[in-house]
Amino acid sequence: MTSAPAFPKSPSPETPGARPPAAPGADAPQGSPGAPGPRSIRGPRPAPRLRALDGLRLIAALMVAFYHYGGRDGEVAEAWGTSPGELFPASSQLFAYGCLGVQIFFVISGFVICMSGWGRPLRSFFASRVARLFPAYWAAIILVTAVFALPWVAWEAVSPSDALVNLTMLQQPLGVERVLGVCWTLWAELRFYALFALFVVLPGANRSRVVLFCAVWLLSAVVAEGANQPLLDIALMPEYAPFFIGGIGLYLVHRDRRDMTAWGIVAVSWLIGQHYAVDRLWHPPNPDFFSYRMSYVIIAIVTFGFAAVAAIALGYLRWANWRWLTVAGALTYPFYLVHEHLGWVAIGALHGTLGLPPWAVLFGAVGVMLGLAWLLYRAVETPLTPRIRRALLPSARAGG
Repeated sequence: MTSAPAFPKSPSPETPGARPPAAPGADAPQGSPGAPGPRSIRGPRPAPRLRALDGLRLIAALMVAFYHYGGRDGEVAEAWGTSPGELFPASSQLFAYGCLGVQIFFVISGFVICMSGWGRPLRSFFASRVARLFPAYWAAIILVTAVFALPWVAWEAVSPSDALVNLTMLQQPLGVERVLGVCWTLWAELRFYALFALFVVLPGANRSRVVLFCAVWLLSAVVAEGANQPLLDIALMPEYAPFFIGGIGLYLVHRDRRDMTAWGIVAVSWLIGQHYAVDRLWHPPNPDFFSYRMSYVIIAIVTFGFAAVAAIALGYLRWANWRWLTVAGALTYPFYLVHEHLGWVAIGALHGTLGLPPWAVLFGAVGVMLGLAWLLYRAVETPLTPRIRRALLPSARAGG
C-alpha cells in the first residue's frame, strides 16, 4: 500500500551534480533538479511539483485494483458469481501481478517522506502526516461500514466496537477485524513514519543521518528476518523495509545524482526487495490467491518500480508536467481506500443485477470508484486536510 502512503511550477533546468534542498511537502511530491548547491538546507524553499510521481502513484493504484477485481479469488468471486479466472482466462494471471503495485507505493513513499521530512520539525511532520492520512481514511471507514450494513449487501459489516477501533488505524496489531482490506499497507506506512520521525526528523535531517538510518535499518531488518522474532518483525518490517529504504536512497539521488553511496543504497534495496517479492508472491499458500506467478515477471515489475522512481528523481520525466496528473495523484489515496470492498458491491450490481459483460463491469467498477474518490477528495480531503493541519499547528501557516 501506501501509502499509502501518502501527497504548478515549471521544472528547473536539470544540471548534473547536487540538487538544492527541496521544500518540505506535506501532501504531495514536490521538488525538481536544479543548480548545484549545498547538501544541508537553510529553510523551506518552494519547488516544482513532480507530476510524474503522481502519475506513477495512479498506475500503482490501478494495478492493485485490477488485482483485486480480476487477479484473485475470495470475496470478489462472490461478487462475480464465479472465479475471475473463468471470466478473464487470458488476463487473470496478468492481473495477479497487480499486487506488486503495493511495493511500488512503498518505494514512492520512501522518496516522498524523505523529501517531506527534510528540514521540517517533528511537530510539522506529524501534523502533515495526520492531516494527509486521516480525513479520507475516516470517510472510507464510515462509508464502507454503512454500505455493508445495508440489508441487500452480501457482505457483513464489522461490529460497532471493531469499526470504532478501525478509526485509529491501529486495528491490525490489536487483532481487530478490519473494515478496509487494504489498511494493512497503512499499518506498514505508520511504522515507517515512526521510524523516520524518530531517527531522522527529530534529530534533524541531513545526508549523513539519512544514510546511517538507511544502513542501520536495512541491516537490522536482515538480522530480524534471521532471528525470527515477532517483535522485531513488527518493528523493522523486513519484507517491506527494502522498498521504503530504496525510495529514500532515490531521494538522495534526486538531490545529488553523483552520490554513489545513495546509488549503493538503492542497489542493495532492489536486490533484497526483489528477493522478498519473489519469495512471498511466487506461490502464495492461500487458495484465494492465484499461484505460480513467474519469478522473472515479479523481478521485472519490482525493477520497473525502482527504475520509474529513479527516472523521476533524475529529471528524465520532467516533460510529464500535465496538470491532470496532479488531479490523478490527489485521487489515488481515496481510490485506494475504497476500491476493494465497495468495488465488490459495484461488481455485484453491474454484473449480477444489470447483467453487463465482464469487461464492461471491470472498467465500470474502476470508473465508479474513481468517481467516488473524486467526491471524497472534493468533499472531505479538500476542506478537512488544511483545517486539521492548522489545528495541530495553530501558530504555523498551513502550507504544503
